[in-house]
Amino acid sequence: MPRKENPPKRERRERGSIDPEEIINGAFELAEEVGVDNLSMPVLGRHLGVGVTSIYWYFRKKDDLLSAMTDRAIERYNLATALTYSSDDWRERLYEHAHAMRGAFLTNPILCDLILIRSSRGPRNAQLGASEIEHALEDLMREGLSLEDAYDSYSAVQLHVRGSVVLERLYDKNKAEDAGAQAHHGNLIITTAQTPLLAEAASKGRVGGAPDEQIFEYGLTCILDHTSRLIDEQKQTSKPAKRTRATKAPAKKSAPRTRAKSAS
Repeated sequence: MPRKENPPKRERRERGSIDPEEIINGAFELAEEVGVDNLSMPVLGRHLGVGVTSIYWYFRKKDDLLSAMTDRAIERYNLATALTYSSDDWRERLYEHAHAMRGAFLTNPILCDLILIRSSRGPRNAQLGASEIEHALEDLMREGLSLEDAYDSYSAVQLHVRGSVVLERLYDKNKAEDAGAQAHHGNLIITTAQTPLLAEAASKGRVGGAPDEQIFEYGLTCILDHTSRLIDEQKQTSKPAKRTRATKAPAKKSAPRTRAKSAS
């Protein structure tokens, strides 16, 4: 039988011909294919066409590489989700900001894995994240909120966005590992006899506990409504009291002075 020819080997790059920037870019490319969890130094070396020692020269372990990738992910995230002042209404600004955060994570699952699930960042990007929160607090406090109310309101928006995104991402990752995997809301047994209300809601397209767009909108509206009430209450309490003019009593007429005649 004719002997099978071995496939041509991929040419190795010369040692020192790669830099950290190119390694990080290649790691993102590979993570898009295999995921962050399955990323490894040897596989990355083959993807870049370099020996694994060339990667270890800059990143001593995988965790160091993931930290560098997280810093890059946060830079991309901050650019895509920065609070803008396209509207004069604080509510519209915060609404758009929340949807930008959610959209950035849903359209790029690698950002979600690195920023939310792994959540390890360098000092520079940790400071960038703090600056974004600072701007949001300043924006809310200009509307009259106290620091505490502004902090709680923005934290609630962040938690709502991240919670919905992480739940959806974890479900997608479980489904990738097991095609038959279902989310919690998909495991509910709903029957007309035992749970008529759930059955009626399901017939109208409602899925209990699902991190879908409809539930996200409902939760976000509740947070914004509450924040709006806090702003209105603050405006009411800060209104200056109306001044009432005190009615002055008519001045008493003084008796005319008579000049004493000098004795002649």
